Amino acid sequence: MEKFVVKFRKLILALAGLLLIPSIIGFLNTRVNYDMLTYLPDSMETVKGQDELLKSFGKGAFAMIITEDLPESEQAKLEDKFRSIPHVDTVLGYGTLNENDIPAQILPDELYDKFQKGNESLIAIFFDTSTSADETMDAVKKIREVADSHAYVSGMSAFATDLRKLCEEEEILYVVIAVVLALLVMLALLDNWLAPVLFLASIGVMIIINLGTNIIFGEISYITKALSAILQLAVTMDYSIFLWHTYREHLAKDKEKNYNRAMEKAIKDAMSSVFGGSATTVAGFLALCFMTFGLGKDLGVVMAKGVVLGVIGSVTVLPALILTFSRVIERLDHKSILPDFTWLSQKIVKIFPALLIIFVAILPPAIIGYKNANENVYYTISDSLPQDMEFAVANKKLSENFNMANVHMTLTSSSLDQNTVYNMTSDLKNIAGIKTVLNLEEVLGTEVPMDILPSNIVDVARSDKWELTIMISEYRTASDEIANQINDINNTIKKYDQNALLVSESSSTQDMINLTSVDFQVVNAISIAAIFIIIAIVTKSISLPVILIVVIEAAIFINLGLSYFTGQKLSFITPICISTIQLGATIDYAILMTTRYKRERLDGKNKKEAATIALKTSIPSIIISGAVLFAATIGVGVYSRADIISSMCMLMARGAVISIIVVPIFLAPMLILTDPLVIRTTLGMKKLIKEKS
Repeated sequence: MEKFVVKFRKLILALAGLLLIPSIIGFLNTRVNYDMLTYLPDSMETVKGQDELLKSFGKGAFAMIITEDLPESEQAKLEDKFRSIPHVDTVLGYGTLNENDIPAQILPDELYDKFQKGNESLIAIFFDTSTSADETMDAVKKIREVADSHAYVSGMSAFATDLRKLCEEEEILYVVIAVVLALLVMLALLDNWLAPVLFLASIGVMIIINLGTNIIFGEISYITKALSAILQLAVTMDYSIFLWHTYREHLAKDKEKNYNRAMEKAIKDAMSSVFGGSATTVAGFLALCFMTFGLGKDLGVVMAKGVVLGVIGSVTVLPALILTFSRVIERLDHKSILPDFTWLSQKIVKIFPALLIIFVAILPPAIIGYKNANENVYYTISDSLPQDMEFAVANKKLSENFNMANVHMTLTSSSLDQNTVYNMTSDLKNIAGIKTVLNLEEVLGTEVPMDILPSNIVDVARSDKWELTIMISEYRTASDEIANQINDINNTIKKYDQNALLVSESSSTQDMINLTSVDFQVVNAISIAAIFIIIAIVTKSISLPVILIVVIEAAIFINLGLSYFTGQKLSFITPICISTIQLGATIDYAILMTTRYKRERLDGKNKKEAATIALKTSIPSIIISGAVLFAATIGVGVYSRADIISSMCMLMARGAVISIIVVPIFLAPMLILTDPLVIRTTLGMKKLIKEKS
């Protein structure tokens, strides 16, 4: 392998260049999903309800529109304009009922109040496409253009439209910020001016290939698209740095200064070390695939693929680039700003008992904070964007002026008689927080025959299989009140129709809450188990995986615990992802130090000497790697206006700093303390017991 790479480096670079063409095409043609609720399992009733709504009524997305200062004639004209927009299926307002010549005396007096408040009117719009379909978002955009400044569009489709606009504006800058900051860190911490540029070029090729190959999935989430490039850059930079240091070491030892020979040895070393270390990172990301909530699989598979491509790039494209520019590289060496860490290593080993006491003291509050981290999470997806955006302004007006925070839709059998539906409607109206219930029976009562209504009005609310009921709630999504309300609605409709279905953003969100609370525990357990097995294989030990995971998990506990104690609000998905990403990305630091410690012990050093050498040689690599992870994420965390992206990047940046501190300061003392156990439980180290005796 290494001889092939060195000999055919020009061919490798040419192939890499050619692969960029289909990758860019694939990237541009991979659809982005902006609706988190679509990642709920198909087996859930809310998802079945959405499918039935689209299938039976041709209605997918739903939006409420508030208009201001429009005379009735202008209001009617505006509604007609909305109807002409592609994929707008139904437009309902008080004027719509009048236009269809429904006798005014049979309409409830309160119906007018539901659609009119002072100078503001309410219009309900159904689309014939799903919430985050491109066609729906384009229709929302067109509605805003047609209405000009006279209308406010609320709902999940409006949120998805604003989210798409924000992401399209910011995503390129995410990569630019991450690359620039990572480059500055490497220029300062490494010993060459050109090497960091080559690292970024190599990783950049693999990032584009990763993004391009996502087309095989059809679509990816906006979170995956926004984070995958940054994370791939951050977590795979280690492999480039390792290859570089190994190459320079072999080149320095080569009396003839043979670049090719030094690189062959470096690739060989990298393949054995990098593949072992990267396996833990891949395992961390693949653990996300065990989430019931589909977003985990979306992010996990893409990132695992990115890490594998990063490893391949570090032993093919990067060596080819380094050899191509080897003579230029030689003239661009400079001194790294990193000091000699001998003094720090000696100090840590000297005071290791005190450090162990500190570790034991820090752990309990960190665990408490970690376990309670979910108390500060939010599930209302619309809260993840700035509240000055168009959809947020519309939602606020809807809540304040019409006392409408949520809209529920139920599907009950169309075979139910008018009396039964009327009784069900009465029960629904008595549920706490329900302000309005609208269906054909509520409009007509039990005395007026259904035949009096025009067919186009009946078809809006009734199909061959289902009848549609719309309910307006004053409770906010993801609140305790809405959870109780959803339970009461389900109990009520099931009493009259066992097969009835409830469809709403809030019911889908409630399902998401129930799923992800379990996912958090499952993903964490699977990632720890998988990484334990990999470390056990790499270190040939039973005890070392436990020690390493304890230290890294402590860093994760501290990171998420700080969020709890500071009251920082996090998106529900952040703790799940951070736990696995930080574990997978920073466990390499612990593996690096432990491998060196083990080597020094086998070479005859005592435990304190081995720990000192392991610290001295590992700290620079840990700092460089952690600093790159910090730099690649902190800038995006500060810049992004999308809170899900921002909070995840901020926690990854903070996690990198915490791991840089925790691993050297606490792992070395742990190795010294457990040395007798490590020797007895690690393959090949038992001979140290005999030598000592």
